[in-house]
Amino acid sequence: MSYLVFIEFLAVIVSSIYGVLLAARKGMDVVGVFAVAFAVAFGGGTLRDLFLDRTPLFWIGNPHYPAITLGIAILSGVILRFIRHIRPLLLVPDAVGMALFTLTGTGFAIEAGVHPFIACLLGVITGTFGGVLGDMICNEVPSLFRPSPLNATCSFAGAWVYWGMLEWGGFAESYALLGGLVVIVATRLAAVKWNWCFPGIRDPGGSSET
Repeated sequence: MSYLVFIEFLAVIVSSIYGVLLAARKGMDVVGVFAVAFAVAFGGGTLRDLFLDRTPLFWIGNPHYPAITLGIAILSGVILRFIRHIRPLLLVPDAVGMALFTLTGTGFAIEAGVHPFIACLLGVITGTFGGVLGDMICNEVPSLFRPSPLNATCSFAGAWVYWGMLEWGGFAESYALLGGLVVIVATRLAAVKWNWCFPGIRDPGGSSET
């Protein structure tokens, strides 16, 4: 099993857990929990595969991935019964899942031979758009699109670190993956702790609503 495949496997598990926690905040039943977990775990990677014309889609080619997500969703009721405060738990699986999927997205794009800038963008899409879909299902404005602690920026920076360590530094893939992972998770956690965010852009002559 290659490093990227193993990292993708971990990303599915961590992102599914994040999706479960996200859905639990809305009091969804097991079907809703599975829908949110599925969207978070597979949304970004599906877009990546479509853009790269990779077939079958990664979760179709690995049917144990959605099976794992379903299992986590089914067990969520039992696990969450012992958890009183969900919001503090969201940050870590969010950051780690985003990092893992960003690196797999970037890595598979590099293997496809695309330009490094596009590879890093696809890494960001893979790492963040599952969360966007999850927020939309939960009827929330995605945090990616509003003033909030840096998200996609952390993903983009880590993707470049991963690529740079591979192509310029000559590091082994395992070290490059670790370097990218540390950068994404550390910057994301720091952004939340110190509220690093970009200001909202508003029409100075009109309403901010669309």
